[in-house]
Amino acid sequence: MRSTLVLENLRVQRIKRTDGRWSYAIVWPDYSVDEEAESYLRLYEGSGSQETYAYHLVDHMRWRQRERLTTETITMMDLHRYQGAVGARVPMPYGQPWRVPPKRPYGTAALQISASCLKGFYLHQCRIRGVNDELRDELDVGRLPTRADRGRALLGHVMTSVARNPLAPSQGTRRRHPKMLPDGARPELMGAVNTARDEMVVTWLSDTTLRIGGLTGLHLVDLHLRENAGCGECKSPHVHVCHRQANPNGARAKKKEDWRLVDGVITGGEIYRASPAMVSSYFKYMTTEYAKYATGHGMLLIQLAGANCGEPWAADAARGMLRRAGRRAGLPGRIKPHAFRHTTTSKILDVTGNDSWTAKEAGNWASVQTVDEVYGHPDMHSPEFIAALKAVWGEPQ
Repeated sequence: MRSTLVLENLRVQRIKRTDGRWSYAIVWPDYSVDEEAESYLRLYEGSGSQETYAYHLVDHMRWRQRERLTTETITMMDLHRYQGAVGARVPMPYGQPWRVPPKRPYGTAALQISASCLKGFYLHQCRIRGVNDELRDELDVGRLPTRADRGRALLGHVMTSVARNPLAPSQGTRRRHPKMLPDGARPELMGAVNTARDEMVVTWLSDTTLRIGGLTGLHLVDLHLRENAGCGECKSPHVHVCHRQANPNGARAKKKEDWRLVDGVITGGEIYRASPAMVSSYFKYMTTEYAKYATGHGMLLIQLAGANCGEPWAADAARGMLRRAGRRAGLPGRIKPHAFRHTTTSKILDVTGNDSWTAKEAGNWASVQTVDEVYGHPDMHSPEFIAALKAVWGEPQ
């Protein structure tokens, strides 16, 4: 029944290119491509944004079809109504909720993506087709630049305005609280996993700030697990996380740092230092399971059972392994790969006395500001912190 409903509606179609990459288009039930969506999504060909925008755009186009709206007739109020229907707080009645159970309303991050997608889509359509000038003018607005805007921009001192998205949810100033691993999670997980590959995954996630897409996208040539490797970029054992669009398991690194392969040696990409425990777990895995099952594709993590045994292991499979291991270990909540990244960053801040620069470099974070806003915190056990509280409480020092 579910597949029938999808086939009778607009849907996202994955298209495999000859170079192994995937493209995304929005198609009608008769398999014809929606030309409006195609002209917009083509702007993001070769990037991960194309997939994300395709799924956000198809949801909006289904809603628009129900509301009997088109690019020529839709208004800014309609776009705000849609944002309200999928989860945004809007000061107006937005009609019937669109994302009904079991679907959940969009969170803040998803609403930001939806707002960016809709603004880009309608500005693109209004400009190339010369329609709905009123909507185009309402979307194409700016605001005064902040100090952060000027700091990020080249020649920021001469900026007079920056683009603003009237559909985006308001940004709060409160610090986010990232979800950490439960206390003692690592040894509990190590006791609950069943294979050397899974032990290696837990070890590598625990000792670095690797994202799961980067880890499952690693190739053997990316690993420089000895001193003074040929790349010349890091004297200690390390790995290069390289963004590849055509990995057979669909795994991709989030950051698109430049990299290249010259004479069999990888240079560039994101560089992560490797601990002795990471190197040890790697050799245990390579000399047992990898040597027995690998099929010569050159990727690091492989499937160990089933019809595709020996083929590259997908990021979703790694997430499932961690979820099941956490359940077997009796750990509270759902164990997610990104919690390792949060936990490791927080630990680095603890042992360095809240040195944000060290945490930024160790975690390959985009900016020190991100580390400060998300992870920065006082040491609740430091003498200075205790003395400050006692002073506020009126207790003797």
